[in-house]
Amino acid sequence: MDKIKWCLEVKKGIQVVEPNKNLAEAYLKKAEESLEDMRMVKTRDWKIATAYYTMYFSVYAVLMRLGVKSEIHSCTIEFMKRFLSDYFSERECELLEDAFNARIDTQYYTDREVKDETINKIIESVPDFMVKCKDILLKITERETSEIRNVLKESKE
Repeated sequence: MDKIKWCLEVKKGIQVVEPNKNLAEAYLKKAEESLEDMRMVKTRDWKIATAYYTMYFSVYAVLMRLGVKSEIHSCTIEFMKRFLSDYFSERECELLEDAFNARIDTQYYTDREVKDETINKIIESVPDFMVKCKDILLKITERETSEIRNVLKESKE
């Protein structure tokens, strides 16, 4: 089954809501706070978690601007891949997915190892990723917003 279709059908998956610039700003603020936390924490696990949440909140700010809600992180990432590909490269999508997986591996498991190379790549990329999302918020048009929302509504039917 198509992942987006599943995300549209499952509870707490992707929902079309009213676009909300105030919520977009609030999520950017959360991203900025997470970035600051990432820079301050010393432990590897929390550094990974705060790096991931900086990126996740940044992308979620874009979703709020578009009027798309998703409480399932993998659905948010799939939305990014499918509907924001004009803005994010495949590498950037993979980076968020790598950060998501690294956070899960370090937060929920004691026997899973995340390579230092992966962690360093994620941490080094976080500030640019957040800036990219801020840029998208400035560039995305009402026409693009309507098109994305219409495709989601049609896919749900």
